[in-house]
Amino acid sequence: MTLVLNVLDNIVGLAESNEDPDFELVDEIMRYMTVYPDAVHHPKEDVIYSVLKRRRPDLAEGLDDVPADHREIATLGMNLRDDVEAINAGAAVRRKQFIAVASEYIRRLRDHMAWEEEDLFRRVDEMIGEEDLSIDVEKYQHIKDPVFELEIESVFGRLTASLKSNGKLV
Repeated sequence: MTLVLNVLDNIVGLAESNEDPDFELVDEIMRYMTVYPDAVHHPKEDVIYSVLKRRRPDLAEGLDDVPADHREIATLGMNLRDDVEAINAGAAVRRKQFIAVASEYIRRLRDHMAWEEEDLFRRVDEMIGEEDLSIDVEKYQHIKDPVFELEIESVFGRLTASLKSNGKLV
């Protein structure tokens, strides 16, 4: 997600410099973010954190907030996706609105990811390391990551090309 957010952040920078962003690429980015991380990855995290919270309440600080964070991020993502779809359909969406909505989405998701990396994952590792935890997430929706797994979906061609040109995808 960091790599994709970097591409989106660069596009926002172009918009802030009064250059014309590639809104088709932004559309692909937001379709990816709302189809995979928001719809598959985050719900699985919610299940895992719920189980871990029950098993190790002493290490569960902040876990109650994770599902709400994921819902908020998903809402921000859908708002941005709606704006970009409107732009691509010819609707008048102010540049400042696009920049504000995209910047808030990027900021909120990066803050969430930083908290996970700096705090939450360390506690999860501690919880998992102390006992055998098998958490079955197979009953939840599973799709391959449509950009980063072996079979890249053609609908994400611009995003894949952008990541390849930055040396981030092989």
